[in-house]
Amino acid sequence: MSQSAYLPEKPSRVSEIKVRGLRTRLRTWGADGAPLLLFLHGHRDSAATFQFMIDRMRGDWRIVAPDWRGHGGSEWAPQGYWYHDYLADLDAIVDHVSPDAPVSLVGHSLGGNVGSVFSGLRPHRVRRLVSLDGFGLRNKPAEDAPAHLRGWLDAWKKPLRERPYATREDLADRLMASNPRLPRDKALYLAQDMGREVEGGFAWTFDPRHRIPFATLHRVDEWAACWRQIEARTLWIVAGDRDKRTPREEEHSLAWRVSQIRDARSVVVPDTGHNIHHDAPQAAAEIIERFLAE
Repeated sequence: MSQSAYLPEKPSRVSEIKVRGLRTRLRTWGADGAPLLLFLHGHRDSAATFQFMIDRMRGDWRIVAPDWRGHGGSEWAPQGYWYHDYLADLDAIVDHVSPDAPVSLVGHSLGGNVGSVFSGLRPHRVRRLVSLDGFGLRNKPAEDAPAHLRGWLDAWKKPLRERPYATREDLADRLMASNPRLPRDKALYLAQDMGREVEGGFAWTFDPRHRIPFATLHRVDEWAACWRQIEARTLWIVAGDRDKRTPREEEHSLAWRVSQIRDARSVVVPDTGHNIHHDAPQAAAEIIERFLAE
């Protein structure tokens, strides 16, 4: 490689468990007896995405981060993926890592969305909730259902294609193109974990079936009904460029969504995009640890 990959300051260890029939990889940082945090990564990502922020955390924590089904080092689901699968997987993972006590959840994007709905479904199992730029998706009205479901059916008829990249450096270049704030050494580190060898080069570790949209519509009123059941103190961490990416919320603004949770607030991290934990790992770590210490 033309430049060295990022060298983690806090190494992790890897283990595997079975979650609802699928082999699931867990990445763990810290001592077994330390206070537990469960980190949940985003769509087409992996648990290694949290390394930069974890290196900046000052407390003694036991941090466990699964690779979701079909991501990272976890097994693929041949029948595809439904949003509700992640909820059931998280239910099983929480029971595995903390059978007797509530956990604190920190989720990014998909992980934050799954964590927030789960926190309303299992309020007694969650102590604190932190969501990094995960606030539910834009609302889809019922009238969208026919076109949405036709698209889902059509997607299953198309052959799965993966465009191989010649080198892991090319994977890193792709990550940097998606996030210009990502330094090259960190992009190279992520490419090591998120790339797998295939014929002709390298492909992403996530199952290409993740490119097929979920069959279910995203109804914000249904999600909000779950959020209103959350008992844990909640923090939504907002990317600084959120207004650029979503200049107009539809009928449910960010403020409205935050208001649906009994004990919640939000904080904006300036000069960050969707991957706040990459763009400002120090600031994100400080905000999370301050919140957890309250």
